Amino acid sequence: MSSPAVLRSGMAARTLRPEDLDRSVPIYVVWETTLRCDHACAHCGSRAGDAREDELETAELLAVADALARLGTREVTLIGGEAYLRGDVYELIAHLAGHGIRVTMQTGGRGLTATRCRKLAEAGLAAIGVSIDGPAEVHDVLRASPGSHAAALAGVAHAREAGLLVTSNTQVNRLNRGRLRETAALLEAAGVQVWRAQMTAPMGNAADRPDWILQPYMILDVLDTLAAIQTEAIERARAAGTKPTFRVALGNNLGYFGPHESLLRGRPGDDRYWHGCQAGRYVMGIESDGTIKGCPSLPTGPYVGGNVREIALEDLWAHSEVIGFTRDRGLDELWGWCKTCYYAELCRAGCSFTAHSTLGRRGNNPFCWHRADAHRQQGLREVLVHADLAAGTPYDFGRFTLAVEPWVDDAPEAGATSSPGSRRSLPIVT
Repeated sequence: MSSPAVLRSGMAARTLRPEDLDRSVPIYVVWETTLRCDHACAHCGSRAGDAREDELETAELLAVADALARLGTREVTLIGGEAYLRGDVYELIAHLAGHGIRVTMQTGGRGLTATRCRKLAEAGLAAIGVSIDGPAEVHDVLRASPGSHAAALAGVAHAREAGLLVTSNTQVNRLNRGRLRETAALLEAAGVQVWRAQMTAPMGNAADRPDWILQPYMILDVLDTLAAIQTEAIERARAAGTKPTFRVALGNNLGYFGPHESLLRGRPGDDRYWHGCQAGRYVMGIESDGTIKGCPSLPTGPYVGGNVREIALEDLWAHSEVIGFTRDRGLDELWGWCKTCYYAELCRAGCSFTAHSTLGRRGNNPFCWHRADAHRQQGLREVLVHADLAAGTPYDFGRFTLAVEPWVDDAPEAGATSSPGSRRSLPIVT
């Protein structure tokens, strides 16, 4: 490995140190502290709204925080539902920060008032990510809440005033893929420092709306457009003689071995690229009832490793094969196109939760720049065909099948950038 791998954001707390590479440490933990939410987002993977009946109580939360400190966790992101709706959120943040753990929060921002932001900062929150899914007319449809867009932007302003580092996540789908440039300009003007694009996966509420999910070939335009936005931001800063103040970053289910990996996967000047799913190796997910998974986004049913009310967190992390499925896996689980790919040994079919929630099992992921470009060069494109509905429970999924059809240039959408690009050979790391 030529440079330290970075989990998701490139921030120092998540950077892998040399001593981490020979062991499994939950360096980065995403903790759903409640399913209670002040939104009812139409694409929510957890189908948040009402709190679970058996969510962890305050003393249990603090005990889990102590266990994370013992395990060596360096960053915790609190999510929901809406994590700020728990009255004990400030106590939990202070407790985690007291252990030297960097604490962040991801939010829809609808109730992110100036008072809340001040109290979060005083408790020790280091950064907050406010999800904004495009211009108001798109965002409010996806969030199923008129006025949500305006509230989120107000939350960004309140968080900045409180001294928090502010980032933003965007769920990219067929409603907003043509509005990426508008979204970037909006967020940069609002003072967002890092904009992370994550593809809407067919999980939870989004599984009920298959026509919102990107077709695999659409990844090409999405990645090319994001790369153009990042390049232009760098060039503007260079022309002004300053460092870039706005950075585009990829979530774990976008990208993969196209010409834009280093540009979008790391910071300017870094030679970073996808190193495979880190679920249960350096990442942990905690649900609000104490359920533990290797990654917060994994479908609950197939990936529950246990519950902290029944087994100590340290024991779950050390011994659950379900949690640690990425630690010693070979290539035998790969299938379909991914099994034949040049990057198979390193990539392992990209994001596990996206592959599983799309095709019913991991090991074959059609949402890949390299894969879509390889099909395009043959005059072909892959398309998803909806096959099975989801059950209607948190973190559930249905199933699609794949078909291959002749390549057709779709009518261009506003804000999209279409260019064949060129692949850059990357080393295979074993």
